Amino acid sequence: MNIFEESFTLNNGVKIPKLALGTWEIPDDQVAEAVRQAVKIGYRHIDTAQAYGNERGVGEGVRTAGIKREDLFVNSKVAAEIKDYEGAKKSIDETLAKMKLDYLDMMIIHNPQPWVEVNQSNDRHFAGNVEVWRALEDAMHAGKLRAIGVSSFEKEDLDNLTTHSDTKPMVNQILTHIGATPEELINYSQANDIVVEAFSPIAHGAAMHNEAIKQMADKYKVSVPQLSIRYAWQLGLVVLPKTANPDHMRANAELDFEISDADMAALKQMHGMDYGDADIFPVFGGKMKG
Repeated sequence: MNIFEESFTLNNGVKIPKLALGTWEIPDDQVAEAVRQAVKIGYRHIDTAQAYGNERGVGEGVRTAGIKREDLFVNSKVAAEIKDYEGAKKSIDETLAKMKLDYLDMMIIHNPQPWVEVNQSNDRHFAGNVEVWRALEDAMHAGKLRAIGVSSFEKEDLDNLTTHSDTKPMVNQILTHIGATPEELINYSQANDIVVEAFSPIAHGAAMHNEAIKQMADKYKVSVPQLSIRYAWQLGLVVLPKTANPDHMRANAELDFEISDADMAALKQMHGMDYGDADIFPVFGGKMKG
């Protein structure tokens, strides 16, 4: 099967392609062309977020990609700072207007906590997340979204939503890469019929500078990004590598090799990754100043 046609079925029956184009840090004036190039290569799943500041450009890319809208899976995220029903409802409508799309295939809560609290607060915003979730449910029932999910939600955050709503999250998008594999959370999500998506599968580029990962990639005669993406793929995850470079998009989809069970186990045991300048970001352990 063509790798771009491989998909998981979400718990509401919607199909989600396993390989996606991530668009974090691709500027709004460049991302439309990146989306068009990705679609030309074969990608059918595009991931953006309100916080990325490039939804307009992603929408343009989707609309001008030269294929039917229903053949693409487009996801965005409600900003982590929004923790009320009206704010979330308004933001969903603003996203659709900005992207000039009638619907999104999925929208997810970007983080259980506002970014300024990540790694600094124990407040999980249980009540606020239920309100945002209600807005997502209503948007889905209104036909504005085909599926809804979450990002970086821990077990307690997932349980909070399933306890206080009729809709189980369809995905949990979490930081997963060689050197940071949250096995318990992956297993818990999957056991509860929640598809897991791996963001930053190449550790925001940090994997490129890791000698052990480089040696393993050499063993398989593949690049570090290919090994990293294949690793998340074999964990049974949707993988979201980010690039604006068409050559890298092509290479990232060349995954026709298999990492042995022994090597997968060795890669799972790796811990600690030097994110370099990116360690300021909350998702990599940094703390934002309010």
